[in-house]
Amino acid sequence: MDVREINVLVLAYLGDTIYENYVRKYLVLSGIGHVDALQKKSVQYVSAKAQSKFLKEMMAMDFFTDDEIDIIKRARNNRSTSHPKNCDIITYKYATGLEALIGYLDLKDKKERIDKIMSFILK
Repeated sequence: MDVREINVLVLAYLGDTIYENYVRKYLVLSGIGHVDALQKKSVQYVSAKAQSKFLKEMMAMDFFTDDEIDIIKRARNNRSTSHPKNCDIITYKYATGLEALIGYLDLKDKKERIDKIMSFILK
């Protein structure tokens, strides 16, 4: 199956778990030893607001390839009208774009590229 044919929301579903796993490993390895503290700190990275902010920063820096921008835009422009109560639809769509890109890159076996993206985010 061609990865580009997979529904972008399905890619985001996969990308969400990969993204969160990177963040969790980063926080655990940073020495935080309490679950409550880990949870509070993770919100700075895994919330739709944070993901949207990181994506916009990287886009402003021309961080992504044309192929990656295409995936981001497809996810961002998806006709979904639902979103979490704690953020607006635009913020949610940008976050979905980042998650879809991560899922896409994972299915394309581009772990090094995911590492670069996550390194930027976790600086």
